[in-house]
Amino acid sequence: MKSLVRLALSVLAGFVAVGTAQAADVSEIRVDWATYNPVSLILKDEGILEKEFEKDGIKITWVQSAGSNKALEFLNAGSLDFGSTAGAAALIGRVNGNPIKSIYVYSRPEWTALVTRKDTGITKVQDLKGKSIAVTRGTDPHIFLVRALADAGLTEKDVSLVLLQHADGRLALKRGDVDAWAGLDPIMASAEIEDGDVLFYRKPDNNSWGVLNVREEFAAAHPDLVKRVLASYEKARSEALKDPAKLKAALVAATKLPDSVIDRQLERTNLTYSVIGDAQRETIEAAGLALQKADVIKADVDVAKTVSALIDPSYASAALGQ
Repeated sequence: MKSLVRLALSVLAGFVAVGTAQAADVSEIRVDWATYNPVSLILKDEGILEKEFEKDGIKITWVQSAGSNKALEFLNAGSLDFGSTAGAAALIGRVNGNPIKSIYVYSRPEWTALVTRKDTGITKVQDLKGKSIAVTRGTDPHIFLVRALADAGLTEKDVSLVLLQHADGRLALKRGDVDAWAGLDPIMASAEIEDGDVLFYRKPDNNSWGVLNVREEFAAAHPDLVKRVLASYEKARSEALKDPAKLKAALVAATKLPDSVIDRQLERTNLTYSVIGDAQRETIEAAGLALQKADVIKADVDVAKTVSALIDPSYASAALGQ
């Protein structure tokens, strides 16, 4: 019995030593925050990561992501270790060679829809033929638009895409420079509430999950640190659910948008999910197959295999005990 106890203690000491060694090798962890990822604001404002890694002497550096495309760009360049994207956007990144793993769910949102001004006469997707649409390529709104066009018997060749970041797309719609916009909350909620713009096409099931991604190289070298980051994320998510007023205040402060706009965004945001798994896999794979049918993803790409390579539930399961 004593030998078994000594063995168990030895194994435990080994795990502690590995975790300590991993922390000693890292001086900085770079994490993004985004207004489309409300949990990240609580994580940042409450200093949860800073408290977790203070004893290790690890600095937390925050970088704002203006969209999934920017988060993926930062991850691919190695200027971020953890980045927030839509699940389908992460898949496109992986298809294009971005070495990332999707490891956690921060929301199940309806954060995108097709938007127009109330004076355009556009009421359905078929009305977009020959029209100009502002969109941010490589993001969930872009993927949502491609799928909406395909369902209506149209392709990107039937419309004129104006490639802009989300905030600029909203301004282009407001100025009349474009006929429609593939919107993203909270900017979309602002256009809806403050400008009276119309969400003329909505399909919640075609919104993919909000997922946290990690650079594959970082995860392989520092799995213990990844688990600690996810445990911290879970603290922030729990705090957001426990104190909606705090979450709302954080979004208002970050976006400088009115309470009514943030209320609308939060109405469309479900924060009750965390561990990534089969539900996310199914949604992301369905988006990938739809994009392949629309020729956005090449025909020779094995979508199911790529999704399997992208999604890794092991870190969240270990960190959250699920």
